[in-house]
Amino acid sequence: MVDCPENTSPSDESQENSCSKILVVDDNEQNLELLVAYLDDLDCCVTTAVDGIDALDKVEQDKPDLILLDIMMPRMSGFEACRKLKSDPGTRDIPIVMITALNELGDIERGVESGTDDFITKPVNRLELVTRVRSLLRVSHFKNELERTLTYLAEIEGEPKSE
Repeated sequence: MVDCPENTSPSDESQENSCSKILVVDDNEQNLELLVAYLDDLDCCVTTAVDGIDALDKVEQDKPDLILLDIMMPRMSGFEACRKLKSDPGTRDIPIVMITALNELGDIERGVESGTDDFITKPVNRLELVTRVRSLLRVSHFKNELERTLTYLAEIEGEPKSE
């Protein structure tokens, strides 16, 4: 992990994972420590939260580029936190990976309905986690770059005249 200066945009022209912000949410301290350790190989800033409410507060303070979200937590489940984040226009594009011991079809359907982008089942495989995180961050950064390019093009072309 690296320390990210507060004013550094995760979408700067540098490497796609450089200073990417990842929020890891789990109520189990050992799981949290393990996930953070697995992400050590990535060039990213990792923040943690202990439940869904804490996660929503952290996202409001500093919007991450990716969220790893446990499902079964006190105060607010991962399903509910995901639903809230995906229903907010300011946070709906943040990729969310649900990490869970649940593997029943109904749980997967409920996760999909709440808006998750991907699932990883416990026990978490380090290589699988790092590969999926890298992939989702790459897609996220390409999307951000596309949006910046489209905004720039719209600015230099001006608004089309309506007929």
